Order: sequence, then structure tokens, then C-alpha cells
Amino acid sequence: MFFIILAGAVILGFTGGCGKSPDQAPAAIDVQVAAVEQRDVPVIREWVGSLDGFVNAQIRAQVSGYLLKQDYQEGSVVAKGDPLFEIDPRPLAAAFAGANGRLADAQAQLGKADLDVKRFTPLAQEKAVSQQELDDAVQTQLAAKAQVSSARAAIDQARLDLSFTHIVSPVDGIAGLVQVQIGDLVGPATGILTTVSTVDPIKAYFPISEQNYLEFRRREPGAPSIPAGIEFELILSDGTTYPLKGTFFAIDRQVDANTGTLRVVAVFPNPSGLLRPGQFARVRAVVSVEHGALLVPQRALTELQGGYQLATVDAKNHVHIVAVTVGQQIGSQTVVETGLHPGDRVVAEGIQKVKEDSLVNPLPFASAEAAR
Repeated sequence: MFFIILAGAVILGFTGGCGKSPDQAPAAIDVQVAAVEQRDVPVIREWVGSLDGFVNAQIRAQVSGYLLKQDYQEGSVVAKGDPLFEIDPRPLAAAFAGANGRLADAQAQLGKADLDVKRFTPLAQEKAVSQQELDDAVQTQLAAKAQVSSARAAIDQARLDLSFTHIVSPVDGIAGLVQVQIGDLVGPATGILTTVSTVDPIKAYFPISEQNYLEFRRREPGAPSIPAGIEFELILSDGTTYPLKGTFFAIDRQVDANTGTLRVVAVFPNPSGLLRPGQFARVRAVVSVEHGALLVPQRALTELQGGYQLATVDAKNHVHIVAVTVGQQIGSQTVVETGLHPGDRVVAEGIQKVKEDSLVNPLPFASAEAAR
């Protein structure tokens, strides 16, 4: 009996020695932490725009006739007054000659009327001819003078029509492709022959929202909706930035009821001719400076159901999950508008490993830019 009790005690002793130890505190999680950076940042706006010539002159025939000649190379640079097309001048030259003949005839009729008035005036005073005959001669003289004036106007019109057979460029610019062929019968009703566009400078059209418009006007009530001194950049379709800056030119008179935007025009110098009408580009500008903005690394943010949150680390190295409102992105950093304070620390690497009140071992954040 004594042996059984002793064996049980030995077994209980071994069993008790194998029990669990008291709970231990979890180990701190290694994370990389970045301090919230506070500095002035530019407020950048970007819009999608399209380019168009400063002037787009549509070249049309002003008189009817057969197209005889094309005097320019399609797509080439032309100067104001350079010849573009020639229309067969022979019918209009004949009309000009006929107008000259009618002027000569009218002048002859005027000469006879002058002689009649000169001859009848003394005879009427001597009662050799009736006053009625003198009056008729005076009226005939006046009609002849009117005929001369009309003939001279017809000559001017005929000369002008004849000059229209030589079609010249009204502006400096780039001449487009020809829309007709040699030998076609052209005239005022046949449409556009070609277009000459002035591309230096060139216009960029882009829409701004009504909210942007109101923001600009409140900032500078006396300004024409765009703050003075703003310079615009063009981001071309291949992602490159056009090297020359643009300036504000004009804004449309009304808000588009369908889109809620106003059309704005900026002009860009284009001495090399790189920019062409019809190109699409992004128009970007620094519209103001946000003083004392708070910035965090972009990778510190987590998007959740349309909002953003990040993990802050307090003085005791405990994590707190905070919902924030974000602004624009500047390089690898993002502006945080609400939810943070200067001096806060945020988890920039390892945020997926932590949760609310996690204990962390904060390590300095090595950003990709710093590593480079």
C-alpha cells in the first residue's frame, strides 16, 4: 500500500513539472517608421487639353474657274503673301477688258453731254432753243456722269476678281494638304482648298471645373479667373515634358451645361514647330503653394473602401490605426490633409504585420529614393 502511494506521488511530481509556464508578453514587431514631414508644397493642377493653331486660315476660292496650278509644297512653311494656287484668269481678264470698254463708252457719252450743255446754255439765254432742251441736256449730262462712275466701279470689281485668280496665304504658318486637284472647277461654293495654321505660338485648349474657377476667383477677385503669373507645362503623349512654358490667354464666356467646365486657352511658344494642331497633351500648372503641408511616404497609406488609413506609432511604440484624408502626390510622398499632426510617426514598411495596439520595434525607413 505504501508503495502504491509513493509511486502516485512520483507520477504527480513528474506531471506537475511538465505544466505550461505563465503567459509571456509578445515580442515587438520590426517595422520601418518614417516621421511625418512638414513643409510648403506647390499645389499642382492637371488637365487634358488639345492643341490648335493660333490662327487657322481656311483657304477658299473667291471666284469661279478651273484650277491651273498649285504653288506650294503641302505641309511646308509659308509666309504671308506667298502664292498657293492659280485659277484660269482668261475669263476674268476678258471681263476686265469689257469693263474698260464700257468705261470708254460712258466717257464718250459724257463728253457729248458736256458739249450739248455748253452749246445749249448761251442759246437758251438768247431764246434760240427752249429751256426744255437745255434741261434735257443737263439731265443727260448727269446720267452720263453716273454711267462713268458705274463703269469705273465695274472696272474695280473686275480688277479685284482678276486678282483673286492668284490665291495667296493670308498668314504665316504651315500649309495643310490640298483638298482639290488640278483641273477642278473651283469657286466660292466648292469648299476649302487647304488650311494654313499659325503654330508659333500655338494654343492649348483645356477645360477647368467650375470648382477650380471659383477657387481661382476667390483667391484673386480682380484676376480674369486664372491667377496672374501662372506658367503652364505641356506633358506630351509620349510622357515627355515640353521644354517651353505657356501663359494664360483667354477663358470662355460660359460654363458648359453638359460638363460643368469652362474652356481655357493657354499659348505656348513653338519655334521648332514640334507642336501641331490636333495634338493631345496634359496641361499642368502650379496654381498655389500649400504652407505647412504634412507629407508621408506613399507606401504608408492603405486604401480601404474608398478611404485611406495608416498606422501611427506612439511614444511607447504602440500602433494606432488612423483614417486620413489625402491630397496630391508629390514624388514618392503624399500630402495628408486630415488625421495627422506634425511630429507623428507612421509605419512605412511592414504595415501588413501590425494591427491596433501592436507593439513594434521602430527602425528607420529606407526609402527607394534614399537608397538610390
